[in-house]
Amino acid sequence: MTPRRIIILCMICFLVSIFAVSSASAFDWKKHDGTSIKLLLNKHPYTNALLAHLGEFTEKTGINVTYDVFPEDEYFDKVTISLSSKSPEYSVFMTGAYQVWQYAPPGYMEDLGPYMKSAEKTNPDWDQADIYPNLLSSLAWNLKPGSPLGTPDAKQWALPWGFETNTLIYRKDIFDKHGLKPPKDLPELLALCEKLQKLEPEMYPIAVRGTRSWATIHPGFLSAYNGYGATDYGPFPKPTMNSPKAVEMTTLWMEMVKKYGPKAWTSYIWYEVGNDLGQGRACMIYDADILGYFQNQPGASKVSGNLAWAPGPGAPGAKPAPNMWIWSLGMNANSKTKDAAWYFLQWTTGKDFLLKAVRGEFSLVDPVRKSVWADADFQKKLENFTDYYKTFQEIIPNCKVYFTPQPMFFETTTEWAATLHEIYNGKDPQEALDVLAGRLSKTLKRAGYK
Repeated sequence: MTPRRIIILCMICFLVSIFAVSSASAFDWKKHDGTSIKLLLNKHPYTNALLAHLGEFTEKTGINVTYDVFPEDEYFDKVTISLSSKSPEYSVFMTGAYQVWQYAPPGYMEDLGPYMKSAEKTNPDWDQADIYPNLLSSLAWNLKPGSPLGTPDAKQWALPWGFETNTLIYRKDIFDKHGLKPPKDLPELLALCEKLQKLEPEMYPIAVRGTRSWATIHPGFLSAYNGYGATDYGPFPKPTMNSPKAVEMTTLWMEMVKKYGPKAWTSYIWYEVGNDLGQGRACMIYDADILGYFQNQPGASKVSGNLAWAPGPGAPGAKPAPNMWIWSLGMNANSKTKDAAWYFLQWTTGKDFLLKAVRGEFSLVDPVRKSVWADADFQKKLENFTDYYKTFQEIIPNCKVYFTPQPMFFETTTEWAATLHEIYNGKDPQEALDVLAGRLSKTLKRAGYK
């Protein structure tokens, strides 16, 4: 390369760097100084981290923030009522990916894509590429029932904030005592449960959720189900819960629940599953990784410091395929302060806040940014959570929302959970799932899906 070309190349690099610096410095965080926004929040450890740092956002932007916080058993009703009334009261609200399929089609949610693409409205330091792409795509949908998430024509209905993937969480002290290893597949899990039942008769082997609710399907059950290559629809609106692979997996799962699960399985929600592990009543759970995280924190439970994580088992030889729940932040389409709300969204999903939220006393896990997982302080915090980091890194590439997006998700998935109750009470799995598939077909046809 000639000296002239070297000089030209150096000048280009210099100008590019100057442009990048000037673009970042040109972003005006005070543009909406004096504006007020209101948040609708679910009571959650993630919310605690946000509220502890909320004053920093106001200091940085001049935007005044008020909020309402409700327990989860009330929260989604509050969101539904507020959005459906087209009230502008709340500019930003917490949501999950499944709720997007309910709120976005009627026009209650703002498409965030244009904001993300706007050089004027979005700080270049926000760094979209740092967010795990499977999280963003799980919140992007083109509003066509049955269409996959994250298609090129999809709109971005929310931003991922903190999430949970589903893993096996077990008592490391008990496994070490008996020389046991985490199972690699569902048949191995049943064999392990049989051993634990004999080795630890004062405990029961495994806790999983069991109420007549969609929340019973989406954690451990669907993660194992995905591992068998089973699907909920194929294609929508044809239910496939009665396919050979689906029946095989469901039969094993229900055998596990009946023989080795909690006696009151049909009443078990998130709380009971985590509490039985933390109080030393269950040897294992197959549920959200963060559920074990909360129980393993110093002083949080009888078993704190003794828990370990492993990929959730599915079919023999198959890669783990964990379903995820994403606590996300959406914007009310009827808000009168959308630009100020967007400033809040990019701040609360940005690197600075998320780093603070995972360090110290706060428990915003799992963080949605790659750079936060790479943070040395966060990794040090996870040292007493055996294989938490290792398990996450192993499963994150194949972790996503595996349900088929469709507005009747909650109704149809609750029917699926009711069918598991029928199998639990003695009905033949193939027969029960055939009836479920037929019933859902009729329900969806009546709703206009063909």
